[in-house]
Amino acid sequence: MRLSSRAATLLAVASALPLALTACSGGSTDATAPSAKQTKAKDPNAGLLTGTQLKKALAPASAFPTGFTVEDDNSADSGAQLLTPSARKTAKPDCTKLEATSWIQVTGYEDSSSFAQNDYVNGQKTEEIAQEIDEFPVAQGTAVMKQLETVATECATFTDTDAHAKVKVTGKATTGLGDEAYTMTLTSGKWQNGTTLVAARSGSHLVTVLSTAGGDNGAASAKKLTTTLLAGLKK
Repeated sequence: MRLSSRAATLLAVASALPLALTACSGGSTDATAPSAKQTKAKDPNAGLLTGTQLKKALAPASAFPTGFTVEDDNSADSGAQLLTPSARKTAKPDCTKLEATSWIQVTGYEDSSSFAQNDYVNGQKTEEIAQEIDEFPVAQGTAVMKQLETVATECATFTDTDAHAKVKVTGKATTGLGDEAYTMTLTSGKWQNGTTLVAARSGSHLVTVLSTAGGDNGAASAKKLTTTLLAGLKK
């Protein structure tokens, strides 16, 4: 899961706030000072929402099935400060990340500009529905989505970490959700129910959902939650 590594990142950022630079006043002009006409470099994070804002955009408890409650330990966000997205790690994907929340990290893009997440479980803790929203500069968000197809191929089969069962992964592009969307379904002969993962990009927003709820491998509940999140981000 992302929570521990992200918490460490946020602490490091908070302790390294930039120092303000002061210029000496004098009779001469610094020849190295930038021209007033010099164009500023474009901020890749311009217009992106912070983790604090994304937290408010997460679907409320009323969007989840009756009897589901939030898991406080799995709730997190990146706060009011935008971060610098990391370059993609090009190593072979760790397919077991598809079993957990923040599964989007399996693409190799482990740090977005901001994020917010939580997950809900039923009373018996046998079913789970997780939601996350990440902000990426649009070009990078598009690259993340494209990488999902590669992940579905490279992780077509893998062994899960709990039951040590063989898991089958199928993936397909999905229409009608945001600017682009991709769905992966995880099934195993040793599981009572499979898992549906949906990723949908709308501009700079990248919504990811995980669901094991229902008898359809979580498909209906995952799509419903994705639709709710996308609609909320447009408000």
